[in-house]
Amino acid sequence: MSYSKIKSYAKINLALNVVGKKNSLHKIESILTFVNLHDLILIKKKELKKHVVSFSGKFSKNIRKDNTISKLLKILEEKKLLNNKKFEIKVSKKIPNKSGLGGGSMNAASVLKFFVKKKIINVSKKEMIKISKLIGSDVILGLNQKSAILTSRNQIQYFSNIRKFYTLIVKPNFGCSTRVIYSKVKKFRKIKLNRPKKRMFGFDYLKNMNNDLETIAFSKYPKLKKIKSYLENSLDPIFVRMTGSGSALVAYFQSKKRCERAKKRFSREYKNYWCIASKTI
Repeated sequence: MSYSKIKSYAKINLALNVVGKKNSLHKIESILTFVNLHDLILIKKKELKKHVVSFSGKFSKNIRKDNTISKLLKILEEKKLLNNKKFEIKVSKKIPNKSGLGGGSMNAASVLKFFVKKKIINVSKKEMIKISKLIGSDVILGLNQKSAILTSRNQIQYFSNIRKFYTLIVKPNFGCSTRVIYSKVKKFRKIKLNRPKKRMFGFDYLKNMNNDLETIAFSKYPKLKKIKSYLENSLDPIFVRMTGSGSALVAYFQSKKRCERAKKRFSREYKNYWCIASKTI
């Protein structure tokens, strides 16, 4: 039996507002989509005493033993959903860690979706959502990898046939801790996205939006502010925004040619920083 292959795509926040706090968790609303940057996951059922989860590739260092996929497998075992089946799971990591691109969360969501689709586990959509929330708050966003708006009520509205963006994603040689960045949030924004509309994915609307976590991340890491300034003033994008809690910044372009040209210029100026020209899916 050969390995099944899954593409686990990176998530980007086109906009992110922090609108409150409840039971120590921050309430956010966000406009989000996915890009064609992805981790590759190989899965195979094997005669093993325990599951084997391994990581390889550029961003495979320092991944903890209690990673999101291992957490998912543990939860499924505890719920007796796997019927003693054991799996070998290999992940080729192309999405950088601590970048705000949701690599780990999307990995868990992708494996959970695979198990349901292949009828390895039998759960309802409601139970899938419960399981995803036990792993991490972002995992639910990967259960349907489509452009979406997350409202402050924690509801997700999906949209089809959204205009594609060309993106230059850049990441410095350090990451941001989601926990640390959110711990410094002191102000909350007025709710804007509780009536999701397709027009909110338009450039004119997005240009006037923000990521509320940028100010905090820029204060802690002034280099991020410097990079954003370079992207805005030297590469002529439509707009630039940090994704998630950072440290990745995304410059948005209307054409592939401009995006590729921007990548070449950025690579010359910041030789030690990772960057990739990508496109929304």
